[in-house]
Amino acid sequence: MLKISGNTTLVLNINGEDREIIAKPSDTLLYTLRNQLGLTGAKPGCENGDCGACTVLVDDWPIKSCLMLTVEALGKKITTIEGLNNIPIQKAFIENWGFQCGYCTSGFIMVCHSLSIHHPDADEHTIEEWLQSNLCRCTSYQEIRDAINSILK
Repeated sequence: MLKISGNTTLVLNINGEDREIIAKPSDTLLYTLRNQLGLTGAKPGCENGDCGACTVLVDDWPIKSCLMLTVEALGKKITTIEGLNNIPIQKAFIENWGFQCGYCTSGFIMVCHSLSIHHPDADEHTIEEWLQSNLCRCTSYQEIRDAINSILK
């Protein structure tokens, strides 16, 4: 088990690349991504795990980065919205008007991308269950449902 006290140099795998960072034991993954690595796609919203704006993928599973300590990400594969390029759900969000102000969009895209990996034939109940992890204050969610339904088998 790694013991961290004070500032410690760590190597994290972010978007397929090993990145060296300096972390305190109390640093959240959200803080590290935004403030040390300049990856601002994960947004600080509620910062207590309710809104999902900070969602990233950890080993292809959606995780709220405001709740995960940076040190917990050691040895894991972290993917941020910046690490996704031209994946089907991004195009589907555009085609189905799945966003308005855009603040929550990266979190929803991360959840929907993971859903498409783990449940490519998801039924409406599964989709609804997965979408409950994120909040949007601007849209009706129907457009987001339409986007995810358009890419599932």
